[in-house]
Amino acid sequence: MLNEKKFNKIFSAVIMAGMLISIAIATAFKLQDPGVNRVMLLVAGFGSLMGVLSTVLSANALIWTFLFGILDVVLDSVVALDAGAPGNFALHAFYFLPMQFVGIWQWRKRGATSNEEVKARKLRPGQWGWVALAVVGGTALSYVVLLLVERYRLSSGAVDAIDHAKVFFDAAVLDLNIVGQVMLSMAFYEQWYIWNLVNVFSILLWGNRMLSSVESSYTVVMFIKYIFYLMNSINGLRIWYALAHNASPGPGKV
Repeated sequence: MLNEKKFNKIFSAVIMAGMLISIAIATAFKLQDPGVNRVMLLVAGFGSLMGVLSTVLSANALIWTFLFGILDVVLDSVVALDAGAPGNFALHAFYFLPMQFVGIWQWRKRGATSNEEVKARKLRPGQWGWVALAVVGGTALSYVVLLLVERYRLSSGAVDAIDHAKVFFDAAVLDLNIVGQVMLSMAFYEQWYIWNLVNVFSILLWGNRMLSSVESSYTVVMFIKYIFYLMNSINGLRIWYALAHNASPGPGKV
């Protein structure tokens, strides 16, 4: 019978293999597009690889997640800037990047080393209220902002109709990513409820695009990739639940 550590290694290897295959296929499909910027596409592919490593390491509560997270965020910022997406660039460069360093600082305070897992903590009852407000309120605000953007695109002829489902899934994924990153950096085990929601909404988002987009070859791969991410986040919840409930924090620690 497999012990816990061996199971986690095997499960992580399966997730890594599945996600890397998805990224490789997605990149190969995009390389076939005429006029594609091959350099930036490869930069994006390598950034995705760093993101995969970061995600698997975070599920296993290892501080190395932030090293690969920094590389992932920097490369995503470069791609967003090159693609003319200033909002996405600002989100990565001015939010996700600093939060990697906050995570290193917080995790080291909670006992994480190069080979030791972080001591996970649990939300207090009052903190759950703030998380719920951030999720519901943030998603609603994001939806309103993104809906205004889509209405502007509709009036300018950039789109033929507003896809309200896509706008909602986009808003939910954006807000949940922001909330999840805070909880990850602060080492709360409940972050994995958020990441599970992120991955469920991402699956719905790409499923919606898969049914409505002519670029089905690419969207199918993204759909499959987020299924692997969901598997990883479920495993992360299992691992972190045990870490948080087996931990015995000292006086004054939460």
